[in-house]
Amino acid sequence: MDDALRENKMGTMPVGRLLISMSLPMIVSMLVQALYNVVDSYFVGKISLEALTAVGQAFSAQNLMIGIATGTGVGVNALLSKSLGEKNPDRANRIAHNGVLLAGVGYLIMLLFGLFGCELYFDGMLRAASFDAGLDLAAVKASGIEYLRICTLLSVFVFFEIMFERLMQSTGRTIYSMFTQGAGALVNIALDPFFILGELPFGLHGLGLGAAGAAWATVLGQAVGCILGILLNHKFNPEIRLHLRGFRPDAKLIGSIYAIGVPSIIMVAVGSVMYYAMNIILMGVSAYGASIFGVYFKLQSFVFMPLFGMNNGVIPIIAYNYGAGNRRRMLKTVKLALLVALGFMGLGLVLMQTIPGALLSLFIKEKAVVALGCTALRIISLSFLFAGICIVFSSVFQALGKGSYSMFVSIARQLLVLVPVAYLLALAGDLNLIWWSYPIAEIASVTVSFCLFARLYKKIISKIPLGAE
Repeated sequence: MDDALRENKMGTMPVGRLLISMSLPMIVSMLVQALYNVVDSYFVGKISLEALTAVGQAFSAQNLMIGIATGTGVGVNALLSKSLGEKNPDRANRIAHNGVLLAGVGYLIMLLFGLFGCELYFDGMLRAASFDAGLDLAAVKASGIEYLRICTLLSVFVFFEIMFERLMQSTGRTIYSMFTQGAGALVNIALDPFFILGELPFGLHGLGLGAAGAAWATVLGQAVGCILGILLNHKFNPEIRLHLRGFRPDAKLIGSIYAIGVPSIIMVAVGSVMYYAMNIILMGVSAYGASIFGVYFKLQSFVFMPLFGMNNGVIPIIAYNYGAGNRRRMLKTVKLALLVALGFMGLGLVLMQTIPGALLSLFIKEKAVVALGCTALRIISLSFLFAGICIVFSSVFQALGKGSYSMFVSIARQLLVLVPVAYLLALAGDLNLIWWSYPIAEIASVTVSFCLFARLYKKIISKIPLGAE
């Protein structure tokens, strides 16, 4: 794609059509990603509630791993798109080279965690359950360590898969990101029953590895996505040419990448801390609460993951037009993104209000636990519309180089409001009260987001030339 064609797409194509072309492939791929997360838990749930709980409790560590990879990618994406908007292809290539290097550094961090941190991680979470939990906690710990260790030790594939996807997104080729994520997810889904279960339909036999089988299926799917991402970049992404010969790390560019990316990483890290803390709080009231919480996070991915996919398309559009000095297109992108976000979140709200039992029964066999979970889903989903607005504003902040705003909102929501409120409500000993911490936190979060966007509009956006539509 030459410069003229790029400008036609990112700078002059009607914003609605551009948002669809940039976001739809990512929305589809994220839906497939959400599907394989749910399929993992569906088959693990057939083993036992302990195995299902173990996979759920591994989420915060896995989330941190993905956060390091995607946060670095956010910095690369925003800087690379802006450089292309400024017609500076040499700088764009140097950004890409340093981004690939940083993906390798991220893997080394998780490799060390996998070798030395998994047991400590589960010990800290399960120690809160000092009563008759109703679950075999030793089995939860053993399954969880096995699952998480496989995912972290072999996380090299997910780090490079995400980085090469971001390189394609930065140049407007989101369709290829859909191919990489979709292929990896489909491999994962296909392998899940064979690796997890011992007995399969039609008299077939699987490996029966339980939670560990889910981890192996995940890693193999990531490997396929990684290899495909590298090949597609090499063949179809001419703006980015990676050559190891003569490459030297650029401290200034790395600093610029992380000036945008670190706040995103911290946001995810804050989410991981929140999830870990919430599990400890829930285990102190009911171990079944922790099981429900894990299933909720799998289900809500169907609502949130497509929205994150849309935002992966929104960031380069806003960043490009910021670099090109076109306020009109920037604001139109924000308005359309908010409408789409409210649509996704509204659909999720309706589903969790009307059929929570059917959703939970896909994973949990115990009727009493499903009944507890129905109340949880109905209460938590009241926060969805507020959350959708906050996610779009977060992408705007990142695209304009103000990732620290997103970080502040995330910290305020999850650590300053959600966890403390959940802890205080848990003192009453009523599991159902704890779930109200979610709507309370999201109302606080959307209020702060509006204030920060107004500040950003006054200081930066209003001073950008109006530009053509």
